[in-house]
Amino acid sequence: MRWNDMADFVPILLQGAGMTIFITLSCLVLSTLLGLVWALLKMSRHAPVRQATATLINIVRGLPMIVLLFYIYFVFPSIHIQLSALQASIIGLAFGYSTYVAEIIRSGIESVDMGQYEAAQSIGMGRVKTMTRVILPQAIKVALPPYSNTLVSMLKDSSLASTITVTEMTRQGTLLAAATFQNLEVYTLIAVGYLAMSLPLMSLTKMLERRFGKHKVK
Repeated sequence: MRWNDMADFVPILLQGAGMTIFITLSCLVLSTLLGLVWALLKMSRHAPVRQATATLINIVRGLPMIVLLFYIYFVFPSIHIQLSALQASIIGLAFGYSTYVAEIIRSGIESVDMGQYEAAQSIGMGRVKTMTRVILPQAIKVALPPYSNTLVSMLKDSSLASTITVTEMTRQGTLLAAATFQNLEVYTLIAVGYLAMSLPLMSLTKMLERRFGKHKVK
């Protein structure tokens, strides 16, 4: 390996890593908000709403993430919706992952004993207040381990943004490798970069699983 060249590559890849982190965090926020909406709709008292939401979730989960990105980036312009590559990657990944987050949130909510609902209702709490003050705080404890594991997947799948020309770390590395023909050095650094970002998240996941994995909401 040519270590001097590798030292020159690091600042360029770090720029891409910054974009990778930005995409991941943006996806995390949007997918969480959307996932909460899907979860609540899937638990609606109205059967048509539940069925429509379940159908949507199943369809999206059945599609490869890269197909969602391609569809948003290449097909949306034909219906006069213009998005940049970065916008398309964030929206596509967030929309795709929101369906996984929805199932995590739903399972967390359903793990809370029905007695908690009844107790909250008995002291005059409405549905919204019961959900935000009683149910969700308990559901979060159950949902945290799988949710943190999903974050690791988001980080790794952010590399798919490179397929629609977003210059995150994988794209930067691909351009470097094409320009220098130093595939071994460049892709080794990319692998190390992803490990440096994902391993701490994996450790966090294990810690949360130890703390909450066997947690039972009473």
